[in-house]
Amino acid sequence: MMQDVIFIHNLQLLASIGVFDWEKQLLQKLEVDVELLTDIRPAASSEQLHQTLDYAAISQRLMQLVQSQHHDLIETLAERMAACLLAEFNTPQVTLTLRKPGAVPAATTVGVRICRQRQEATLD
Repeated sequence: MMQDVIFIHNLQLLASIGVFDWEKQLLQKLEVDVELLTDIRPAASSEQLHQTLDYAAISQRLMQLVQSQHHDLIETLAERMAACLLAEFNTPQVTLTLRKPGAVPAATTVGVRICRQRQEATLD
């Protein structure tokens, strides 16, 4: 099966994130890259948005998720973001990069990159 990719690169989000008390008092900038596997052929032939992954809706959903609560670790937030995308959008696989610029003074940015697949239901 052919797999195409819909991607969003460098989505800027403000989040309450971090383990230190001072980090819980302010919003910090995060940057997200998302790649979602899909088949774009139905949308390409029909030009119907409902037949593809709507990157505006995906971006909005990620913003809502990030702003819904404080997260101590970017690892936790990345897992929650990937799980949300797999559950709510028609994609079998998500690759997500989450960066926290300025977290380490000597580095431009730090972050995590994860790749998650939808778990198919198994019959017991």
